[in-house]
Amino acid sequence: MRGVIYARYSSDNQREESIEGQIRENMTFAKKNGIDIVGTYIDRALSAKTDNRPEFQRMIKDSAKKNFDVVIVWKLDRFSRNRYDSAKYKAMLKKNDVKVVSATEAISEGAEGIILESVLEGMAEYYSADLAEKVTRGMTENALKCKYNGSAVPYGYMIDEDKHYQIDPATAPVALEIFTRYAGGETAASIINDLNSRGLKNNKGKDFNKNSFHNMVKNRTYIGEYHYSDVIIPGGVPAIIPDDIFERAVARMESNKRTAAKNKAKERYILTTKLFCGNCKTMMVGDSGQKKNGNIYRYYKCAAAKRHECNKKTIRKDLIEDFVIAHTMYSITDEDSMQKIIKQILALQDEENTVIPALEAQLKDVKNGIDNLVKAIEAGVFTRSTKARLEELEAEEERLQASIRDEQVSHPKITENHIRCMFDKYRDMDMSIPANRERLIDRLVGSILLYDDGKIVITFYYKDEPFVGMLEEIASASDKVGSDTNALGSPVKTNPNYFAGRNRFGFVFFCEYSFFINSRILLFSLRDFRHCRKSSESRSFL
Repeated sequence: MRGVIYARYSSDNQREESIEGQIRENMTFAKKNGIDIVGTYIDRALSAKTDNRPEFQRMIKDSAKKNFDVVIVWKLDRFSRNRYDSAKYKAMLKKNDVKVVSATEAISEGAEGIILESVLEGMAEYYSADLAEKVTRGMTENALKCKYNGSAVPYGYMIDEDKHYQIDPATAPVALEIFTRYAGGETAASIINDLNSRGLKNNKGKDFNKNSFHNMVKNRTYIGEYHYSDVIIPGGVPAIIPDDIFERAVARMESNKRTAAKNKAKERYILTTKLFCGNCKTMMVGDSGQKKNGNIYRYYKCAAAKRHECNKKTIRKDLIEDFVIAHTMYSITDEDSMQKIIKQILALQDEENTVIPALEAQLKDVKNGIDNLVKAIEAGVFTRSTKARLEELEAEEERLQASIRDEQVSHPKITENHIRCMFDKYRDMDMSIPANRERLIDRLVGSILLYDDGKIVITFYYKDEPFVGMLEEIASASDKVGSDTNALGSPVKTNPNYFAGRNRFGFVFFCEYSFFINSRILLFSLRDFRHCRKSSESRSFL
C-alpha cells in the first residue's frame, strides 16, 4: 500500500507538536502497517479552519493521479477542524480510492469507528471555535478596561507598559495644531503640505495625505472616547483636542463633503484633461462663480492663470462644450469626412498589425522550401536528411498557420462596415444627456487648444489632421464671463455654425443674399438635410 503524509502546524497560540515530531510518528505508523511513503505535504503556520492551504490543495489534486492509497495525519485535526470541509475532502479522496487515517487515534473500520471519527472532528471544530471565542472575550475584557487591542495607534498617543493610551508629548501638540488650523478655516491641502514640508510623519511613519488627514479628524479618540467594536467608553483615554474644536473640525469636513458631492452630481466639466491654453499649453480646468443676483456661472480657466502665471482669458463652459460636441458630431456625419476617417483607420490598422504580415512572410518562405524539397524528391534525390528536413518544414508550416489563426482571432480585421457601425452608435446618442456628451468627448477627442484671438485647434483620435478654426464668437464671449452674449461675433466668416440637440445636430447659416431679408438664420437638422429636396430655396444657401 502506498501512502503520503500530511503535516501541519497552526499560527495560533496553542501548543502543538512540531512538524518533525508529526512526521516521525507518521513514519512509525506507516512502517508498522506496511505502508510505503511516496510523498509528504507540509503546510506551515496555517490554520485548519480553512481549506485555503496550498499543500493541502495540492495533495487533494494529486490524489486523482492514483499515485497513493492513503493519507496519514498525526491527528484528524491536522486534516481539518471544520466538519463540512472534512466531509467534503474525504469524499473527494474516497472517489479517488484514497482514505485518511490517523497515526495517534485508534479508529476502527466499523460503525463504531465512523461514530468516533465524527466525535473527534466535532471536538476539533469546537476547539477552534472555543479558541476564537476566548480571544474575542479577552479583547472585550481589555476594551472594558480601556486597554490597547491592536491596530494603529492614533497620532499623538502612545501605549504604556500596561497597554493603556497615554498622550505622546512629542506628537500631541502637532495633533492639536492640525485640528485648530482646520477648524479655523485653513484647507486640508494647505495643512498637509505644511506638515510634509516640515518633515513630519503620520502615525504609520509615512507622509501625511488626504486619507490619513480625514481619518484623523473624524477619530473621536482625540476627545477622550475609547472605541473597540461595540464598546464605547467616554473618558476612557486622555483627551488631546477640546470638544468645541473637534466638533467644528468634523462639521467643516462634513460640509465640504456635501458641497463636493453636490457640485459633482450637478456639473461635469467634460473637457477636463482635453482642453489646453493656447498661450502656455497648460491644462484648462473647470471653475465657477456667483453673480450678485445669485446665479451660478461656469467656465474653464487656464490652471497657470489661476496661479497668476498666464493671462489667458476664461471661456464659458456651455459655449466651448457645445461647439466641440457639435463639431465632433459633424465630423462623424459628413460623408467626405467619414471617407477620410475610414481610410485613415484602415491604413492605421495595417500599419499597427505588423505581426501577421511577418508571419505570412515566414510561411511563404517555408512553403517555398517545402516545394523545393518535393521537387528534389521527385527528381530522385531522397536521403534521410531530406526526409528529416521535409518533416521539420512541415511542422514549421503548421506552427506558423496556427500562429496566424491565433493572431487573426485576437486581432480581428476591422472593415468599413465596422467603422460606420461604431460611429452610428455615437450619432444616435442623445446629446442632451451629460453622460453621453462626456463619452463622446472621451472616446473621440484627443486634445483642444484654445487661443484668446478665437483660434481653436481640435485633435481627434481617429483623424490625422486636426480641425483648425477661428471662433470670434467664443473670443468675444470670453471677455465677460457669465454674460448672456446675444451677439456671437461675425457669424458669416465662420459658416457653418453647429449646434447640438436631441438625437441630432444642426447648422446655423447666416446668409446675406437678397433672398433672405435681414440675414435670416436658417436652422437645418441632419434629419431634415437628408430628406430635403433640391429646391431653389435649399440651393440658395447650400
